[in-house]
Amino acid sequence: MLILCAGGASGSGLSTSTRTFTPAEEMRSEDWNDPVEMERVWQAALVRIPNPGHDYVETTVGELHKLRLDPGEKFPAVVFLHGCSGIGKGTHTRINFLAANGYLVIAPPSMARKKYPQSCDRKNLRGGLYRDTLKMRQYDAGYAIEKTKTLAWVDPDRVYLVGLSEGGITAATFESRSGKASLRARVVEAWTCHAAWDEYRGINAHADEPVLTLLASEDPWFQGPTTRGECTGFLHPGNGSKSVVYTEADLKQRHALLEDERVQAEVLDFLRKHH
Repeated sequence: MLILCAGGASGSGLSTSTRTFTPAEEMRSEDWNDPVEMERVWQAALVRIPNPGHDYVETTVGELHKLRLDPGEKFPAVVFLHGCSGIGKGTHTRINFLAANGYLVIAPPSMARKKYPQSCDRKNLRGGLYRDTLKMRQYDAGYAIEKTKTLAWVDPDRVYLVGLSEGGITAATFESRSGKASLRARVVEAWTCHAAWDEYRGINAHADEPVLTLLASEDPWFQGPTTRGECTGFLHPGNGSKSVVYTEADLKQRHALLEDERVQAEVLDFLRKHH
C-alpha cells in the first residue's frame, strides 16, 4: 500500500459538546432519509485503513481522494456507529483498535447532518429525547454500508456493523432490505434489546448474520422496567450469535465496555470466527 497523503479529522459539531441541535418540532419525516443529509454524513465519516507495519492511516471519506491505495488489497470492513453523544474519545478508541487489528473502519457521524435534534441527556442518563433519531441512524447506517461496499479496497462480502449505545441500538435494529446492505455479522455494545417502543426492541439481523451483544449486568442507563434485560431471547440459535453479560466487579456497572482488554478479546474472537 502506498500512501501519498492522509489527513486525520474529527470535525466541529460532531458531538453533543459542539453541536447546536435542531428543535424537535422543526423536524420532518422527509428529513430522516434526505439523500443530501445522508451524503453529508458519509463525506464526514471518519476512516481508518490498516497499513501493515504502521498500524493504520487516519482520514475521512471526504479526503480519500488524497490517498493512493493498492486496489488489489481488499480488507474486511467495519461500519462503526457512535453513541448518542456523537464522535468522541470512545469512538476513536474503538475505530483505532479495530484498524490496528486489520479492519478498515468507516464511522459515519450522524451529527454531520444540518438538521439533527438532541436525542439524549448524558448527565441525567436519559435517552429517547427524539424518538425518530433511530430512523435517521438506520438510514445513515444503510447508506454507509452500501457506500463502503463500493470502495475498491473493501471486500464487499466481509462488512460488519458495530455500534455503541444508541449506535448499538441502531446496529441491532437495522434491517438490510437488499444485498447492497447485507452484513457478515454485527456487534452490539451497551444495549439490552428491550424497550417500550417497538422499533427499538429486539434484533433485526437475518438468520445468516451472527450477532455478538455486550452488556454490563448493572449498566446504569438500563435499570428502568422497560429497558432492563439482555438480548439472548432475540438471537438466532445455532448461527454463532452470542450474548455476553459482564458481572465482574470492575465491569458490571459500566456502560462502555470495549476499552477493556477482555472485551476487546471477545470482539476479535467473534469477528475472526466470522471472517
